[in-house]
Amino acid sequence: MSSRSRRVDRRKFLTAAGAGMAGLMARRLHAAERKPNIVVIIVDDMGYSDIGVHGCKDIPTPNIDSIAQNGVRFTNGYVSCPVCSPTRAGLMTGRYQQRFGHEFNTGPPPQGLEEHVGLPLTEVTIADLLKAAGYVTGAVGKWHQGIFPHFHPFKRGFDEFFGFLHGGHSYIDPGLGTFNPILRGEEPVDEKDYLTDAFSREAVAFIDRHGNEPFYLYLSYNAVHTPMQAPQKYLDRFPDIADEKRRTYAAMLSAMDDGVGAVLGKLREFGLERDTLLFFIDDNGGPENANGSINDPLRAGKGSMYEGGIRVPFMIQWPERIPANKTYDKPVIALDILPTAVVAGGGRLPGDRVIDGVDLLPYVTGKKDARPHGTLFWRSGTNHAMRGRDWKLVRLGDNPPELYDLAADISEAADLAQAKPNMVKRLTGALAKWESEMVEPVWTRARRQRRKN
Repeated sequence: MSSRSRRVDRRKFLTAAGAGMAGLMARRLHAAERKPNIVVIIVDDMGYSDIGVHGCKDIPTPNIDSIAQNGVRFTNGYVSCPVCSPTRAGLMTGRYQQRFGHEFNTGPPPQGLEEHVGLPLTEVTIADLLKAAGYVTGAVGKWHQGIFPHFHPFKRGFDEFFGFLHGGHSYIDPGLGTFNPILRGEEPVDEKDYLTDAFSREAVAFIDRHGNEPFYLYLSYNAVHTPMQAPQKYLDRFPDIADEKRRTYAAMLSAMDDGVGAVLGKLREFGLERDTLLFFIDDNGGPENANGSINDPLRAGKGSMYEGGIRVPFMIQWPERIPANKTYDKPVIALDILPTAVVAGGGRLPGDRVIDGVDLLPYVTGKKDARPHGTLFWRSGTNHAMRGRDWKLVRLGDNPPELYDLAADISEAADLAQAKPNMVKRLTGALAKWESEMVEPVWTRARRQRRKN
């Protein structure tokens, strides 16, 4: 090769190298300037101890576990209600749902009450706030915030929707011709895939469509809620689980874990994983008798004010900002997801209402050492609970109040109410003050008004 040819080749190499370096720097600059993508994955009726990072031995959950390994796991993570719809209402608004009367599950409302039974239209959602901040927004899966048109996700800040509106659904029947079909947008679809797989497919497709712009994805699995249904290919993974219900539960959870893995894989494929703030949370404790879940070492399960009803798996990852493989032991709650996401996305929190959640990023990154919450509260009808630091008060109907030291007794086995009357009095007063700021359940109030008319 002549010296002139070598000089030409060297110029070509340097030009190509320079272009490659410029492209890399441009991508890095774009990533630094870009808003983080935000993904919220909420699952349904999963047992507290049914994932690997919580000690599960018979159901591998490598993809869910990887969120904890790549981020922060909250060991005292709570939801604001022990059942599905109110939890989601609190998560979507960052507010105790009792502030706006969404205290009970929605369902097909009695005739004449359609306008009431759903997330009140006066509430601002996380999707509203992120859309205003420049995000494209999508919801996939279980909605459970009202089944009538004025409660549809399109009216609550979401640009896209694939899923069902009511609280439960068969995994193998699209429900065509019923009040609760699978919808793409507002149109029923004849879905052929196993529903968990379909939701995972749609979540991945949403990222595919919007990988070049800031997006908010709300992925709301109905797994592992009843009915207990799983394809044979997932059942075949668990030949050693003899109990049929537990085996089906394992298959359903494994399918969902695959879906979480598909979402994480698509983020990696697009080079977005480091720039995505991702939350994983369960909507309430597992209903052990109904679906074969296990809440050990927590007491009771779904519907209960004991820890098994309200303490849930809760994790967060954002590799660009949040340390990996850490646990955070101070109490946090699903209400914190909205302010954390909105602040991270450069949005503005509404100034005309109380936001009960807090931005968790300063706490998980070590900038703040205080507790995010000094107190947490729960109310579902006549059942109440509150946590003040490590003390928990439980008041069930007209029964005497119970008191537990969660630092020493996570299973709530030793009621200390008689031994600590002053603590009971103090917590009872705090609970009463909180209740004075809440309103009656809307469904109850609407029924009373209807009877008067």
